[in-house]
Amino acid sequence: MWWDILIATVAGLLAAWVALLIALLVIRPKGALLSEAMRLLPDLVRLLRRLAADKTLPKGVRVRLGLLMAYLVLPIDLIPDFLPVIGHADDAIIVAFTLRSVVRRAGIEAVRAHWPGTDDGFAVLSRLAGLNRAADGTSAALQR
Repeated sequence: MWWDILIATVAGLLAAWVALLIALLVIRPKGALLSEAMRLLPDLVRLLRRLAADKTLPKGVRVRLGLLMAYLVLPIDLIPDFLPVIGHADDAIIVAFTLRSVVRRAGIEAVRAHWPGTDDGFAVLSRLAGLNRAADGTSAALQR
């Protein structure tokens, strides 16, 4: 009896893991954006920390960012980090997906105000996270 429960639990966890991998493949950045995102990861982590500490942002946004930072710190990933290239790609994809959500809720101005990197890096971030499509007035913000 307890074997059935154990097998069902393991099968359920495996099915959830496969579903998450498929979701990552669907929402991943296309083309060279993924490699650019991986180069931006240190600036992205600083951006996330700054946004999460900003008390002017809605609480839901800060909670989302806190959960994302916890995911990035945890040693357990959807795809293990020891696998070359693809191991860190899941982190970049999840960061991009969360940033899209943050921009929809908090606005691109908040992201731009907290960006620690270069203007070129922000342009890559904008393409990566779909900020060009997510907010009106993005072109003006990108020209700063």
